[in-house]
Amino acid sequence: MQERGTRPRWGAAIAPPIRWPKGIRAAVCLTFDLDAETAWISRDPENLRRLAVMSQGAYGPKVGVPLLLDLLARNGLHATFFVPGWTAERYPDVVADIHRQGHEVGHHGYLHEALEGKTRDEEEEILVKGVRILEGITGQRPVGYRAPRYEISHDTADLLRKHGFLYASNLQDTIWPYLHPGVPSLVELPTTWILDDGPYFAYGIRPPLYRQIYPPGTVLATWKDEFRGMHALSGAFTLILHPQFIGRPSRVLMLQALIDYVRTFSGVWLAHGLQLARWVASDAASAGTDGRPLTAPAACSSTAPATGAHARASSGALSRRPSRRS
Repeated sequence: MQERGTRPRWGAAIAPPIRWPKGIRAAVCLTFDLDAETAWISRDPENLRRLAVMSQGAYGPKVGVPLLLDLLARNGLHATFFVPGWTAERYPDVVADIHRQGHEVGHHGYLHEALEGKTRDEEEEILVKGVRILEGITGQRPVGYRAPRYEISHDTADLLRKHGFLYASNLQDTIWPYLHPGVPSLVELPTTWILDDGPYFAYGIRPPLYRQIYPPGTVLATWKDEFRGMHALSGAFTLILHPQFIGRPSRVLMLQALIDYVRTFSGVWLAHGLQLARWVASDAASAGTDGRPLTAPAACSSTAPATGAHARASSGALSRRPSRRS
C-alpha cells in the first residue's frame, strides 16, 4: 500500500481523455441524493403506512442535511443535491435552504421511480414535473440529472437535451467525464457503486435488506485507496451520498476525514456537478465521447501533472474559467 500522498505508478502510455484546467490534476465532486422517504415508497407504496420505515428516510432532510450543510460550510465547499420532486414538495424549506447556501439542486425523478418499463412520454412527464417543482422552489431550472438507481433509457439523453439539461451522472463505464454524442452538449459525470454510500450503509426490513453495516473506518479506507488511484490517473472522483445514510454523526466525521485527506494531494479541484460539467463541455477541456484513456503517442501531450501548493483549488475557484453551456 502507498504512503499517504504518494502516487501509484501507472504505465507511461496511460493518460486521461480530457484536459483539466491549468494546475489541476484531478477533480473531486461531492453529490448527495436527497431521496428521503421516496427510496422506500417507490419500492412499496404500503410503506407509507409504516411509520418506523418512513422515519428512516425522514432522517435525511430532518437531521442529515443540516449536519452536511454545516460540514460543507465549515470546509468552504459547495455540492450538488439531486432531489426527487416528491421530496421537494414535502420539504420545500430544506431544498430552499440548500439552494440559498449556494449548492446546486439537481433532478432525481419524482418518486424515485425506476424508468424501466416506462414509455418515452411517461419518462418525459416525470422529467417535466420534477423540473417544474424544483424551479418553483429555487427559481432556477435544474441542469443536472441523476436517474433513480442510475437506470436510464435509450430516450433519456434526447429528453435531457430537449429540456435544457447540461449533464447527467448515471453511467459507470469510465473514471473520466465525457460528452454524449450529439448536440447540444450533454456531459456525463461517471458514477460507480464503489463510491456510493448505499452498499455500505443501507439496511432495513422493508424491503428486506439484511446485510452488513460497514464501520465508517472501513469505508474511509476504501475511498482513500480509490481516490489515490484516481488522482494518479487524473480522474474525476464523484461521491454518491445519501443524507439518510451519510448523515449519521460518525459518518459525517468520516466524510470530514476524507476531505482532509484529498486536500493533502496537489492539484485537486473540489467542485459541484455544474462547475465540473461546464468545464467538460468547454472547448478547453477537449473532452471526447468515449471515456477511454489515451495511449501513446497521444498520451504524451494530453496534460501535464500539477505540482506544488499553487495547484490546489477549492470549490468555486474555477467558476470564472471559460465554459460552454448547451
